[in-house]
Amino acid sequence: MTIDFKQDILAPVASDFAAMDQFINEGITSKVALVMAVSKHVVEAGGKRMRPIMCLLAAKACGAEDLEQARRLAAIIEMLHTATLVHDDVVDESGLRRGRPTANATWNNQTAVLVGDFLISRAFDLLVDLNNMTLLKDFSTGTCEIAEGEVLQLQSQHQPDTTEQTYLDIIHGKTSRLFELATEGAAILTGKPEYREPLRVFAGHFGNAFQIIDDILDYTSDAETLGKNIGDDLMEGKPTLPLIAALKNTSGAQHEIIRRSIATGGTSDLAQVIEIVQTSGALDYCQQRATEETEAAIAALNALPDTIYRQALVNLAKLALHRIQ
Repeated sequence: MTIDFKQDILAPVASDFAAMDQFINEGITSKVALVMAVSKHVVEAGGKRMRPIMCLLAAKACGAEDLEQARRLAAIIEMLHTATLVHDDVVDESGLRRGRPTANATWNNQTAVLVGDFLISRAFDLLVDLNNMTLLKDFSTGTCEIAEGEVLQLQSQHQPDTTEQTYLDIIHGKTSRLFELATEGAAILTGKPEYREPLRVFAGHFGNAFQIIDDILDYTSDAETLGKNIGDDLMEGKPTLPLIAALKNTSGAQHEIIRRSIATGGTSDLAQVIEIVQTSGALDYCQQRATEETEAAIAALNALPDTIYRQALVNLAKLALHRIQ
């Protein structure tokens, strides 16, 4: 069965999604023109808005009738996500994101960093309006962990001895944590604390699968599809799972090429590295791990009532996995 994003995932919350989009635009208004211009640029460059959609679906899956508050929460999540992307692009010195010039490339690093700060602050400003202390605490702790994940990634740069466990710690912070906030936050808002844990487990595994797939695509996709350049992670010396697996599966000269590439960064050995990653069975291993994470995510949803909204979350997890199949 082929899963259609609009039909099988977005449709159950389509009208709320449109209203949420409107709310993002209102949220980024500022009396400083440059803040508005940059915020607009980065928000519009947004992708599928997966995190807010997940938040709306989770709220409905928890039995929420009126999504007024969930829409606000979904907008807040998208603003936080956008802020982390803006800061990532500065850290990674990226010129492109999803095929469009990044904020740091369009303006400069200083502007991008400060507008990223504004978006995080604005998100919390709006979060306070939801008047829910449990939610505020969850998001405050979660945002700290997202920042820690990014720093952990920075610390592991150029470290060929990075283990799969450290990699998982990194991606839990930098990717999965915001998915968890999106779903857990929905359960808190809906007043269904009993669904917090299953939704958190779902989102955590979903985020892991999502990031592993992203890292696979760095070796199998092209710049058009990827929206960034092939080998970008390698150039920065990031020890992603394909490289960690390739190190496990190789010895001798091949092993040394991978180690050296992580240690030095740069793309002088890019063609060789891609070939080793593709022939060493590393990508098969990564695919298997992504599949396991997706299955664990879907299994966690069994704790929720069987509704079209729960099914849409299952479809989202399957669709994400199919990007590599």
